Amino acid sequence: MDGVLVHEEIAIPGADRFLARLRELQLPFLLLTNNSIYTRRDLAARLRASGLEVPEETIWTSALATARFLEEQRPGGTAFAIGEVGLTTALHEAGYTLTENDPDYVILGETRTYSFERITRAIRLVTRGSRFIATNPDPTGPSAAGPVPATGSVAALISRATGVAPYFIGKPNPLMMRSALNALGAHSESTTMVGDRMDTDVVAGLEAGLETILVLSGVTTREDARRFPYQPSRIVDSVAELLPGLAPAASEA
Repeated sequence: MDGVLVHEEIAIPGADRFLARLRELQLPFLLLTNNSIYTRRDLAARLRASGLEVPEETIWTSALATARFLEEQRPGGTAFAIGEVGLTTALHEAGYTLTENDPDYVILGETRTYSFERITRAIRLVTRGSRFIATNPDPTGPSAAGPVPATGSVAALISRATGVAPYFIGKPNPLMMRSALNALGAHSESTTMVGDRMDTDVVAGLEAGLETILVLSGVTTREDARRFPYQPSRIVDSVAELLPGLAPAASEA
């Protein structure tokens, strides 16, 4: 969402018209984010404050993808979670019990204030055999004062202390894309990934077999994109540039 529809809580010019056109043409879509802090409802409210109307059911987070993965791997399991309401709500809705006593999984997500005490607890649980999952590999997150440590950095700390590497669920893991496609009821052949990052959005789309479009309204510049060994299907300035090419969804046979 950030860099594609909004930038620093301000809607990117044309984003409202892009979303309206998707709804008008009845083109199903999902907004993907590696941020596991917020629930769908929280994110929909944040977008609404930026002037963008997005139904909460069209939002897919790394927390939801993580909960879906765990639900399929070990139904009704237990977890020790470091994160906020977006992660804990998703885990509860997947039928998981949160505990500090010998959980099946240690799950690391995003939080505004990482607790050294809880990180220490996570290290001890992983050392004793709990499986280590992280919602996403992003090393830093944005703030008004500059970059702040994010899930990937804290995961590296726990991994270094335990010798156990986490399994990352969020982008660029194709698992995140497949879970989103399943939630959307879509096929890779008829789906496009639009993102502003080459190292998460574009590579995730490519590995999942999607058409990929890089928008230059976020963190990646055209020069940055040229340095990668893989390239998107298209590069555009913003989603506003995609409006003329949008077509109605194909009817079912």
